Amino acid sequence: MQYNHKEIEQKWRKHWEEHPVNVETEGKKPYYCLDMFPYPSGNGLHVGHWRGYVLSDVWSRYKILQNHYVLHPMGWDAFGLPAENYAIQKKVHPAIATAENVANFKRQLHDISAVYDWDKEVNTTDPEFYKWTQWIFLKMFENGLAYEKEMPINWCPSCKTGLANEEVKEGCCDRCGSTVTKKNLRQWMLKITNYAERLLNDLDGLDWPEKVKKMQADWIGKSYGAEIDFEIEGTDEKIKVFTTRPDTLYGASFMVMAPEHAKVMVLTTESQKAEVEKYVFDASTKSSVDRMADKEKTGVFLGRYAINPLNGAKIPVWISDYVLADYGTGAIMCVPAHDDRDFAFAKKFDLPIIQVISKSGEEEELTEAYTEAGVMINSGDFNGMPSEEAKKAIPEFLETQNIGKKTTNYKLRDWVFSRQRYWGEPIPVVHCDCCGIVGVKEEDLPIRLPDVESYEPTGTGESPLAAIDEWVNTTCPKCGGPAKRETNTMPQWAGSSWYFLRYPNPHNDEELISKEDMKKWLPVDMYVGGIEHAVLHLLYARFYTKFLFDIGVVDFEEPFKRLFNQGMVTKAGAKMSKSKGNVVSPDELVEKYGCDSLRMYELFIGPPELDSEWDDRGIEGVYRFLNKVWKLVDENTAVAETKDMERIRHKLIRDITVRMENFNLNTVVSGFMQYTNELLDLQKKQGGLANETLKALVILLAPFVPHISEELWAKVGGSGSVFENTWPTYDEEKMKEDEVEIVVQITGKIAARMMISPEASQEEAIKKAKELIADKLAGKTVVKEIYVPGRIVNLVAK
Repeated sequence: MQYNHKEIEQKWRKHWEEHPVNVETEGKKPYYCLDMFPYPSGNGLHVGHWRGYVLSDVWSRYKILQNHYVLHPMGWDAFGLPAENYAIQKKVHPAIATAENVANFKRQLHDISAVYDWDKEVNTTDPEFYKWTQWIFLKMFENGLAYEKEMPINWCPSCKTGLANEEVKEGCCDRCGSTVTKKNLRQWMLKITNYAERLLNDLDGLDWPEKVKKMQADWIGKSYGAEIDFEIEGTDEKIKVFTTRPDTLYGASFMVMAPEHAKVMVLTTESQKAEVEKYVFDASTKSSVDRMADKEKTGVFLGRYAINPLNGAKIPVWISDYVLADYGTGAIMCVPAHDDRDFAFAKKFDLPIIQVISKSGEEEELTEAYTEAGVMINSGDFNGMPSEEAKKAIPEFLETQNIGKKTTNYKLRDWVFSRQRYWGEPIPVVHCDCCGIVGVKEEDLPIRLPDVESYEPTGTGESPLAAIDEWVNTTCPKCGGPAKRETNTMPQWAGSSWYFLRYPNPHNDEELISKEDMKKWLPVDMYVGGIEHAVLHLLYARFYTKFLFDIGVVDFEEPFKRLFNQGMVTKAGAKMSKSKGNVVSPDELVEKYGCDSLRMYELFIGPPELDSEWDDRGIEGVYRFLNKVWKLVDENTAVAETKDMERIRHKLIRDITVRMENFNLNTVVSGFMQYTNELLDLQKKQGGLANETLKALVILLAPFVPHISEELWAKVGGSGSVFENTWPTYDEEKMKEDEVEIVVQITGKIAARMMISPEASQEEAIKKAKELIADKLAGKTVVKEIYVPGRIVNLVAK
């Protein structure tokens, strides 16, 4: 009988629909394994997407065999720019495009045969789901974490909306690739900065990849330093600066302010006004990322001087786009002798370079900034002090003089939370002339997104919702007077920041999650997804969870116990995308080789945490392997289990289990191939294999290739489903060889090979070796005897 993948896979899919393998029964422990849910794009799934879904399904099935009832749900992150931009491109309503894309994704996911519980499916665009997204926002608003502010934000001229800093990559929109500019807009903000310290400190306790934890820590960007007040000559103004290097204050030879700083035009002299205004405008067209890039420095002198509070020196005040308004105070003291960017700026504009730290304690000719520790010079009473001591001493002195203070700063900024687009959750507040901004009543949730014909972005800074008078005009929940609804919508991240809490009870109308379900399922045991979400999604999800913990909705502060980031699948060295023409669809491969072959090949192409290059030809080898396993079982003659079979069985179980636990899934597949070859050799030698040996192989294979494993399970005499079994265990004692082959050497040169018990003593091994090569030792004297158990006997002779 040949291995007919089409017939077998169709048979078992139908069987599983009627008899699910993941069933909750008494004694089974709950386990929550979650994929990062996709946004359903029009391009459908490619083999890169499959990799993550296969990983999580293999792990879920592994846990089922370890006596767990697994919550393994799937849903759709369907609001936001990607879905709306696709709809605009196709000239259809986003709701229609989203529904079509979801249907296509579900069809493709069906081919993976994952143990998804579709009864728990969620969709961020479903009003019964986003009711709770809005509810969380209301709670943040009530607790002072959601606020409105007019500010310069990242503006994508193509998407025609504001973007959070995290959505800008190398100066471009992360969604469409357009160059990002700046624009002053009224925005809703979330005070994620209130959680900066907790978000940073709690990283230590997470079972997450170190790379991800470092990325989050760097994004939060905690730094210690001092805030210092500089008086501005000839005015009553003071400029506050933040510096991580207060030890270099005596070397400050100029000051630079961000172009957006509120006091720039206040301080600018009349003669410099035109030049400064032009520079401020030019800076507004650049993204923060582009401005921070290592490039030639630009700037304009304001015509004013600040006073160094320690030595009274006059220092010129400039603006430059390498200083950002939303980091620190938006102004920096510049010490070119000890900062690379300041050094480049000073060299370009011929500004003084004053060395205040020296390795030798003497002033030196600097060709570049000296950034190491050393001895203080040119620093008044602090001369001769080690610079590391001065970092503490100078801020303390500033505090005694009331001109500065020690402080901590974070790179993390409050989250720009509103979008000037249609396809998103309405923000559940109204604007009342009498009462100001008022949250809607909880009983009025969800505030439904109105159905419109025209939803294209306006580009004016207002959402298309602003033009729908019958929706905008409403009454104030507080005073009952006329009010207007908020017309900005939430960003895509709103739903994905908490969706994992909804899966255990997605149809609960009364609460976000019941206490019973929360305690049973949460936090998530295993979370699988791409490294591209290391900062944005994971940081936001942690922030939401900590807030919900603070208000008593959940009883844990971290959402995901264990995190696994799979690498990308590339083609011709590049990420798969339709525009590059390098997308590989799984559909044709499933048709030709079967779901099981593709599942196993997805894991075989390389370490799962690393990027791997796709090669269609590689799946042929996996397909041949499955045919080999089929033949091994189908043509087997059952015999009694021998010690050799037992030993191979226990070694196989041990090696596969250890590799599984370490998530070395590519080596699991290679292990199966190696052991199958050993079993084939043994089958030939002993006229067949014992059912115990083959049963263990089939159970171990089941999470990876479930269809063929079900079929093979019946062939080896198993009853019911292979997934009704328990993952096999191994015994170290039964893995030991009766005899092993070792090399016998004379003075380091191979003289013979012999079989011996691995438990043999040195005395026994030496004696047997001497007897074996007695003729070669004739006339020689053995001066040294060396025995390495299980490997060699070396007789050094003269």
